[in-house]
Amino acid sequence: MLALLTVVLLVGVLLVYNRLVMLRNKVQEAFSTMDVCLKKRYDLIPNLVEVVKAYASHESGVLQEVTRMRSRADGGDLRSQIDGEVKIGDALRSLLVVAEGYPDLKANTNFLNLQEQLAHIEDEIARSRRYYNGSVREYNNQCQLFPLNLIASLFGFREMPMFAVSSEEERRVQEVRI
Repeated sequence: MLALLTVVLLVGVLLVYNRLVMLRNKVQEAFSTMDVCLKKRYDLIPNLVEVVKAYASHESGVLQEVTRMRSRADGGDLRSQIDGEVKIGDALRSLLVVAEGYPDLKANTNFLNLQEQLAHIEDEIARSRRYYNGSVREYNNQCQLFPLNLIASLFGFREMPMFAVSSEEERRVQEVRI
């Protein structure tokens, strides 16, 4: 009887452990998918900055901030990467606000093309964030639910951060000008 109980307990621990590994891998895959979209945005930023720079050279502070944020976002732990991505979004919004003040720039074909690409990439990033957050929610639930949390903590599974809006700039309703 004791041997049967031990076997059942070991099989249960094994199943929970394997589920946690699969969910952790799903979270990592979700972040990697989002990272591909973020890389596309990184690649677009220098072109966008150069086009805006040609029209708004005296707005160098905003242009430098966008470039600085892009270079700092990569690396570090998951939480700092997420924070860096939010800051890049804020910097890009500032850049687009600067562009609003230049009618010639807004009519520039290159700028319009880059702006359209950026909008498409931002949609991809939003979808990737939702997938990532869904994966993190599922994983974190398994790490928090009793008795699964005992097994998770025993094997070193830790909660993962959600990709959430953390800046007031991103929370504000954007003003649309026609």
